[in-house]
Amino acid sequence: MAKRKKDEEYRTFQDEWTEEFAFVERAGSAVCLICNDKIASMKRSNVKRHFDTRHASFASKYPAGDSRKKACQELVSRVHASQQQLRVWTRQGDYNSASFAGTLAIVRNGKPFTDGEYAKTFMLDVANELFDDLPNKDKIIKRIQDMPLSARTVHDRSIMMEALCAQMCDRQLGEVMSLVIRVINFIVARALNDRQFKTLLDEVGNNYHGLLLHSNVRWLSRGKVLSRFAACLNEIRTFLEMKGIEHPELAETEWLLKFYYLVDMTEHLNQLNVKMQGIGNTVLSLQHAAFAFENKLELFIMDLETGRLLHFEKLRQFKDACTASEPTQNFDLHQLAGFTSSLLQSFKARFGDFREHTHLFKFITHPNECSLNTADLSYIPDVSLRDFEVELADLKASDMWVNKFKSLNEDLERIVRQKAELASKHMWTEMKKLQPEDQLIIKTWSALPVTYDTLKRVSIAVLTMFGSTYSCEQSFSHLKNIKSNLRSRLTDESLNACMKLNLTKYQPDYKAISKSMQHQKSH
Repeated sequence: MAKRKKDEEYRTFQDEWTEEFAFVERAGSAVCLICNDKIASMKRSNVKRHFDTRHASFASKYPAGDSRKKACQELVSRVHASQQQLRVWTRQGDYNSASFAGTLAIVRNGKPFTDGEYAKTFMLDVANELFDDLPNKDKIIKRIQDMPLSARTVHDRSIMMEALCAQMCDRQLGEVMSLVIRVINFIVARALNDRQFKTLLDEVGNNYHGLLLHSNVRWLSRGKVLSRFAACLNEIRTFLEMKGIEHPELAETEWLLKFYYLVDMTEHLNQLNVKMQGIGNTVLSLQHAAFAFENKLELFIMDLETGRLLHFEKLRQFKDACTASEPTQNFDLHQLAGFTSSLLQSFKARFGDFREHTHLFKFITHPNECSLNTADLSYIPDVSLRDFEVELADLKASDMWVNKFKSLNEDLERIVRQKAELASKHMWTEMKKLQPEDQLIIKTWSALPVTYDTLKRVSIAVLTMFGSTYSCEQSFSHLKNIKSNLRSRLTDESLNACMKLNLTKYQPDYKAISKSMQHQKSH
């Protein structure tokens, strides 16, 4: 009984730790006043180990006794002062909101991040004159001065606002991913730990031989990292216990529910990302993939709310295992449904433009079935609506050209069937050998005579739209090669032509072009 009482005392924060090790209690955790790190488990040994290993210079500069006591009290005073200043700022106004608004204006106008400081100077100069007759002029000036708008702040704010929805939609899920990355870095980023952990996996007969490092740059990295972490979770707990590292979340039901949900959801997102990658994908096929995933998200919400978990395999296995050991245990799956609902709203907001231009995208494969208006063509420069309507009317009346597009859709259907069959057999190399869809579409449009020139220009414009990051990166590479320092007389018209030729598989009909030109010798 005495031992249990002693253990409970060690689990609570002791006031003397502030003067000995520069720690204070905050929100149920021991927080270091020097580096602001948290110690989740309130043990004297953990607090002391952190102080001795991380702040040896502080310990030597301020030896135990009055010297250290005075230094720690000064640190506490500084914290109280900064907290008081934060309360004052909170009462005065939302500076973060203002900096986000300023950042958005800078980014949308294509200005460099360093213009944030210029914007503050401009606002201060204008405010100094504009509000000269107001009694609270000094207060206005002070708020502008206190607004964070440095180049670094603008950079961070822009990243927070252009964040990919594939990186999930909730702070709690971000905390789950953050812990996973910290644990992986502790094991993999240290050579000794990495070797010892791989030895442990071999000893227990795990199918994997190590963990994977996460990379924000690669689309599929997050899903693969989480999947491997889940497969090695038992061994990770064992290894951390051997090392004396405590992460109690790895055994908490609530945290694990979010973790396994994240594993399954990132797997679904990875499947979407794979469909949207590669050469030859048209904006129409990408639109279909995005809309189909929105439908799946609605299905996932219902799946979570009903508790069936037919589409969350890892989460269902964890839930079944918990129920088997403790049948009366309850699970909050409605919170996970809320995460999915937020993700669905993000998708609908991000791909809202796709819905507005559905008819325009469909035009490239079904021109005889589409009726476009001025709004649909407003994004395509130098297109005469009058010529477009006349040519489209002629096309719809021609059985020959209508049948041409019917044949095109039959070929596209055949390719989709072949892709599905090869994907089911994981024959990715063979899939790459199939003729790209955009080549078939361009070949069909190229077969049309010059009398349909406006329609052809619209189709080429749609086919060159940025459907994926691959196309965007490819365009920048071509632009860099085309518009070099040696080409000082390159016009916008010629640059536009060069970009179109580089970004599509368009093959000009040289003979037809030659016949329409006046023949001349070289001069």
